[in-house]
Amino acid sequence: MDKLKKVLSGQDTEDRGGLAEVVEASSLSWGTRIKGFIACFATGIVCSLLGTLLLWVPRKGLYLFAVFYTFGNIASIGSTVFLMGPMKQLKRMFEPTRLIATVMVLLCFALTLCSAFWWHNKGLALIFCVLQSLALTWYSLSFIPYARDAVKKCFAVCLA
Repeated sequence: MDKLKKVLSGQDTEDRGGLAEVVEASSLSWGTRIKGFIACFATGIVCSLLGTLLLWVPRKGLYLFAVFYTFGNIASIGSTVFLMGPMKQLKRMFEPTRLIATVMVLLCFALTLCSAFWWHNKGLALIFCVLQSLALTWYSLSFIPYARDAVKKCFAVCLA
């Protein structure tokens, strides 16, 4: 568990300076971070499920779906901020290995909301939600070593 704490907080690879000690002294305890992660992730799942259920509400269902589903996915991604911290999370999101996935996730978030609020196109909102989920899955796989390669090989075998 201590090794996990060190890796997620960046202590095993970074040089500790005066600023790092100040940030560490003012940060949340490990137990509080885990509780925040679980609460934020659970909120994200509940919002996504609630959005899916609200899709079938007459007239306003599309708007509720787009907002709750997108907010749920944002909360799920944001939950890792509790584990890593906001700056490290942003740095890791925009690393070259996951830059395209991050841009696709953010673009799908925006396009889902645009298709619901400005274009009023239910079908397009659903397509962007599916793309949002696929992009989020691909983004999440980038944190597991060799997971993307395994998925690529699996699809290559299935399609061949």
